[in-house]
This record gives sequence, structure tokens and C-alpha cells, in this order.
Amino acid sequence: MQNAPPAQLLALEDDQGSALAEYSIFPDEGLLCVRWHGHLTGAEIVKGVQQGSHWRDQFAYSLILNDKSDTSGDWSEALPWLQYEWLPLALEAGVKAMAYVFSPDRENRFASQTFVNALRPHMAIEVFEDLDLAMAWLRQQRCPENSRPAASFPEQ
Repeated sequence: MQNAPPAQLLALEDDQGSALAEYSIFPDEGLLCVRWHGHLTGAEIVKGVQQGSHWRDQFAYSLILNDKSDTSGDWSEALPWLQYEWLPLALEAGVKAMAYVFSPDRENRFASQTFVNALRPHMAIEVFEDLDLAMAWLRQQRCPENSRPAASFPEQ
């Protein structure tokens, strides 16, 4: 059986009118895809996540593909908001796994790795440089035996 194509939900622009983020969903799979664009700042990440989070009430999804392969910039000032505001709401809404496609930009990778490390104790999360591999891994997470975190920190 072929998977249904994604439905585009939202295309966000930054303050200059350039593409910021595109949200689409595979409703049959409970998979939300977020593809980011451009030179990202913390404020743009928060804006994009806040606007995209409105779909939580309309669609049930437990999987997120976070694709930052087409981005640059240091958005690390958004990390506390993501960890302490967005993460609890996402977990409460049933998000179980995230595939994270890295940007080739070094500044962006630092913030991305910090974000991934903060999420690891709470959900299955893996990083990728290849979109197809990220999607394949994410689709495997629909199986109950794969729903636990991919890695956890050792107890102190």
C-alpha cells in the first residue's frame, strides 16, 4: 500500500518576505514535517514553532520531521523557550519521536546538537544529513517497540 502524499498546512515567511518554514502533514501516519529555510534567528524559530503549533489541535501526530538542511544561523537564544515551553506541550500532545536533518552550517549545528541533547531523555530523536534516511527512521518509530527514547543519559 502506498502512503498518501502530504497535505501542506502552512508556509511562513520571515519579516523580509522570504520563506521561513513550511509545514505539511502525512495524516495517515501521524507525521508532521517542518522544513526550515534561510538564515535563522532565535526569534524566527520561536515565531515559526508557535505558529506551527496551532496544528496540534486539528491533527493528531506523534512524529516530527524537523528539516533544517536549507538553513544557516545561530538560533541558540531560542533553546530555553523550546526546552521549557514547547517541549512539555509537545509531549503532552503525544509527540514520541523526531528525526532531525542537520544544516551544513556550523553555527546552526551547535544549536541543533544542543536541542537534540535536551530532547533525548524525553523522546526518540536521531540526527541525519539525508532526508530519505530520516523519513525511513521516523516511520519505523510508529512501531510500539521503537517508541522509547533512542538514547538516554546514564543516572548519576
